[in-house]
Amino acid sequence: MQAKTILNTIINDDCVKVMDAMEPNSVDLIFADPPYNLQLGEMLTRPDNSQVSGVYEEWDSFESLAAYDDYTRRWMTAARRVLKDDGAIWVIGSYHNIFRVGYILQDLGFWILNDIIWNKTNPMPNFKGTRFTNAHETLIWACKNPNSKYTFNYEAMKALNEDTQMRSDWNLPLCTGKERLKDDNGDKLHPTQKPEGLLYRVIMASTKVGDVVLDPFFGTGTTGAVAKKLGRNYIGIEKDAAYVKGAQERIDAVEPADNELCLEYSSKKRQPRVPFGNVIERGLLAPGDILYDSGRRHCAVVRSDGTVKSEQMEGSIHQVGAAAQNAPACNGWVYWHFENEKHELVCIDTLREQLRSELE
Repeated sequence: MQAKTILNTIINDDCVKVMDAMEPNSVDLIFADPPYNLQLGEMLTRPDNSQVSGVYEEWDSFESLAAYDDYTRRWMTAARRVLKDDGAIWVIGSYHNIFRVGYILQDLGFWILNDIIWNKTNPMPNFKGTRFTNAHETLIWACKNPNSKYTFNYEAMKALNEDTQMRSDWNLPLCTGKERLKDDNGDKLHPTQKPEGLLYRVIMASTKVGDVVLDPFFGTGTTGAVAKKLGRNYIGIEKDAAYVKGAQERIDAVEPADNELCLEYSSKKRQPRVPFGNVIERGLLAPGDILYDSGRRHCAVVRSDGTVKSEQMEGSIHQVGAAAQNAPACNGWVYWHFENEKHELVCIDTLREQLRSELE
């Protein structure tokens, strides 16, 4: 089964069966929200004896931990086969299952990149008062092996977080209100529908526009809805026909961006690498020219091989800049400046950008 023939569709079937039939190395990202095996037992009630809407569906019930482990190993093995060598997988769970999931991931050869804590800003309280309020879930982000060249849109995630490096604890609310899908009786269609904000971060962080995102436990289609909004392709697999119907209606209602410019994102890593020596080769600066820091406190002489020399040392623009500041590191492109014809200081990064524009 070729991925291109099932792009942007929901397959109403067992995920292991479907993934075993798919072509290998065909998807860029897998987001998996598998059964948690919550083992709730008796019905939960509030202090006023009203019933708590928990997870009592058959798909979350397993005879034993061994049976759960066997199922986890089977779907993960199938997922690993269809994942590209430079792809990645995200698996979400709670304390009921996430430790077993992580163990099996490593057993199968996956390389764990991060665990993310989803702090729920509006968690369900512990009505009996016998434990702490369970206010978080854990996501494991992994690639196929330590050498995988996985996608991580670091600059985009930093921009999403008001220009601050994004941490591994995410504060997001549960799925509520209009986002929550309801059945014909007005009840929750799915007991564990994930919020779109959570999938937005996952997909934005670890895919590129046009990538293929597979969700083997598609549920109400949050992964597909967000993928469509962000210009990615999705493949959904879901056994429950009612969930499939709700997910399809939901995704059909999503209006994709009508302008590709809206889908662009910050990514310094995508820009062509330009060595400082290229600036010398192209004659934008010449051997013997003087570089200054912005306050003219330090200076360095440009040399013919693309290195620079100051009173302290000689080396790359980064090494000499760090030495001038007595700092462990320095971005020489933004630290050093040259003097133009008007005797104004201009950052040498403008020269790098000039060369980059010629490469595009």
